[in-house]
Amino acid sequence: IRQATQAGIVLGGGSWLAGSASNAVTPFARSGPPRLLLSLAGYSFRRYFGKDASQQGIDLFSFVDFCAEHGCDGTELTSYYFDDVGPEFLLKLRRHAFLKGMPISGTAVGNDFTRPKEERKKEIAGVKQWIDRADILGAPHIRIFVGSQGGLTRKEVKRRSIPAIEECADHAAKKGIFLGVENHGGYVGTADELLEIVRSVKSRWLGVNLDTGNFHTEAPYDDIARSAPYAVNVQLKVHVNPAGKESRPVDIPRIVKILKQAGYQGFVALEYEASKDPWEEIPRWLEALNNAFSAA
Repeated sequence: IRQATQAGIVLGGGSWLAGSASNAVTPFARSGPPRLLLSLAGYSFRRYFGKDASQQGIDLFSFVDFCAEHGCDGTELTSYYFDDVGPEFLLKLRRHAFLKGMPISGTAVGNDFTRPKEERKKEIAGVKQWIDRADILGAPHIRIFVGSQGGLTRKEVKRRSIPAIEECADHAAKKGIFLGVENHGGYVGTADELLEIVRSVKSRWLGVNLDTGNFHTEAPYDDIARSAPYAVNVQLKVHVNPAGKESRPVDIPRIVKILKQAGYQGFVALEYEASKDPWEEIPRWLEALNNAFSAA
């Protein structure tokens, strides 16, 4: 069983074996000081994947190179940009990242566990398939969603999504891979809603994929702070969006303080979604994050 050493996570008590993953999710018990490791999400270059070089195109291999050249500790390879998902390609990409000294911090999938039963089975199968691919890649974490099927009651959302998440987490446990449920709006738009679902899942291999820009509440930093003890991955956006107010630049020192107070040890992936040119802006944000991690 692979230990999640890249994230520095220590699970208190119990066995690492998949068969013992029966306890509901609780805040992670981590020993030692906080450690923030800088990564970059492939989604940051979403407008450039698939384009040729004359259009500033990028592929997964050149994205890994970009991360290495800009001081990252890891690289987050979003599943949307894999043109080939065969074992040979995945191993080739894993080898390339290793020789660049770039741990693959994780990947991210786009699933919906709130769909009707037969569609939901396909969603579960798709996530399991990506767990197997992440295992070949050597990625220790996968971002997942709860779902966005409209018109459901809270009770029905939980009835559909929690067993689906548990089934996928059981499969992930066999590979030593963590799943992180993202606060992606909708049914998990607040810390209360997110943690209600996460805490109901029985698995030692599940936590929160904490997206700092996705709480559109009156006090988003409070929601971030409440979710941080459950985080297995952090995606940092360059803006926050308080309810009823204009979007504003993220307060990096405040985010760093929150994560360190939670004792977080693991990757913080910049996920750049702003309108300005990512080729110019991302290096600046990566430098700012590196400086903030070092200074705190």
